[in-house]
Amino acid sequence: MDIGFIGLGNMGFPMARRLIEAGHRLVVFDTRKELMDKLIARGALAASSPKDVADQAETVMASLPSLQASLDVATGASGVIEGRCAKRFVDLSTVGSAMAVKIHGLLAERGIVQIDCPVSGGVGGAEKGTLAVMVSGPKAEFALLKPALEVIGKVFFIGEKPGAAQTMKLANNFLSATAIVATSEAVVMGVKAGLDPAVMIDVINAGSGMNTASRDKFPRAVLPRTFDFGFATGLMVKDVRLALEEMKQLGLSMEVADAVGRLWETVIRAEGAESDFTAAIKPIEQKAGVVVGGQN
Repeated sequence: MDIGFIGLGNMGFPMARRLIEAGHRLVVFDTRKELMDKLIARGALAASSPKDVADQAETVMASLPSLQASLDVATGASGVIEGRCAKRFVDLSTVGSAMAVKIHGLLAERGIVQIDCPVSGGVGGAEKGTLAVMVSGPKAEFALLKPALEVIGKVFFIGEKPGAAQTMKLANNFLSATAIVATSEAVVMGVKAGLDPAVMIDVINAGSGMNTASRDKFPRAVLPRTFDFGFATGLMVKDVRLALEEMKQLGLSMEVADAVGRLWETVIRAEGAESDFTAAIKPIEQKAGVVVGGQN
């Protein structure tokens, strides 16, 4: 396929690279020229704006860090909406169902189909092509896109309703956000009582408490205290806030979600939006007066 790709960050770059390696012709755009140059060296073509991308490709994919970025790229000045060639906009970002519906409506006025396509699995999954790829949109468009999307991960059709895949992604990321802070509290409890955190993680992973944080994040980024798993605290907080907002719009009362939301607000105040989200354990450690992992 001829594919336009906008946004070559931690997730976007490896996804775009895999598409090139699979033989797709890519036209790429990012505000950082050095990232574009790396893909141009692999055979991609450069574009000067989202509109320029949409002038050259019928299918435009985007992996962007914020709701406003997705809205601007899709529908703003020099955006995809102004392109001469674009027929579909595949948003790989996490923007929530309300924003997805808004972009869907604006693009529909120009005859461009919005495809919700958030992904889960982190930078490692993007590198390996093992992401969970959640898709909502017209079935015919899904069938057309599926072979390309299978290059980046396992593809799931969520439904035709605009925003449906975004709801699925928020449910998933709420569980991920809960796992890291809940595991942090459990391990801090053990360390405060004198337990070895490495042994704790081994036991948890062999028992019923095993989760994505204990299995992946603690061994790789928390116990060695590198805090470099590859997902920013600001992005996780964005996703948690979106999940809480959607829950409230649905009329739900979610006590666990509210508590998780408060914890992540504490984390972003303490560690900053640019910190790795595995640093969520630090405010919990500080309150307990212990340090988990490292030399302790």
